[in-house]
Amino acid sequence: MSAADLLIAAGVALVAGVVNSIAGGGSLILFPTLVALGLGTVAANVTNSLAQWPGYLGGVAGFRAEYAGQRGRLIRFGAVAVLGGLVGSVLLLTTPSEAFDDVVPVLVFLASLLLAVQPLLTRQLAGELAGGAGRDPGWLYAALFLATVYGGYFGGALGVILVGVLGVGLHGLKLANALKSALSAVTATVTLVVFGIFGPVHWGVVAVAAPASLLGGFLGARIATRIPVTPLRVVIVTFGVAVSVYLFVRV
Repeated sequence: MSAADLLIAAGVALVAGVVNSIAGGGSLILFPTLVALGLGTVAANVTNSLAQWPGYLGGVAGFRAEYAGQRGRLIRFGAVAVLGGLVGSVLLLTTPSEAFDDVVPVLVFLASLLLAVQPLLTRQLAGELAGGAGRDPGWLYAALFLATVYGGYFGGALGVILVGVLGVGLHGLKLANALKSALSAVTATVTLVVFGIFGPVHWGVVAVAAPASLLGGFLGARIATRIPVTPLRVVIVTFGVAVSVYLFVRV
């Protein structure tokens, strides 16, 4: 990959970090860019996962006050996320790349649709009471496992899925949003280790894109209240759908 390509990757990673802070969906921008720059879909996916990992840590730091009294729940849910992320990342690396090529257009399209309906989901959950300290339903653990398997395998719009699952299971959006950040960070950390050791990572891209993503996440948090989210979401969803169509035709 040329110096110009790395510069493009860094610039797009910066934008993706901003987008993740404001509306979510940064993976739908960086992943297809890496494919367009010449990486295979699997290599682009694992490289994208590593490049965006720093941004998840910022999300956890931002919600640290919400984690008070949630230590036991964080440990239980975190263990599920470790297992799910491990299964998903191993599944990606051990199945034929042709299988991922076949399914990735569907995953991108699904992620785009989830991002499109996120405001509706948020409004529906916002009316619920904050989650209490009662016992969590058993189905919630199964749902979190499946969600984090998806996160380890692809990861686009994982946060939207986690907010929906946690919001229903815990009857509260505020706590669900905070736990979403923690579980996304856990899943991303698992993929960081697995992909970093065994995956076809393009380390040159990671070296320039990871700091750019972190900076973008910081800038996005600072300007989130000044930028209208809806037009940005429409652009990202439209772009994601277009990318899914392109990948479907390409593969």
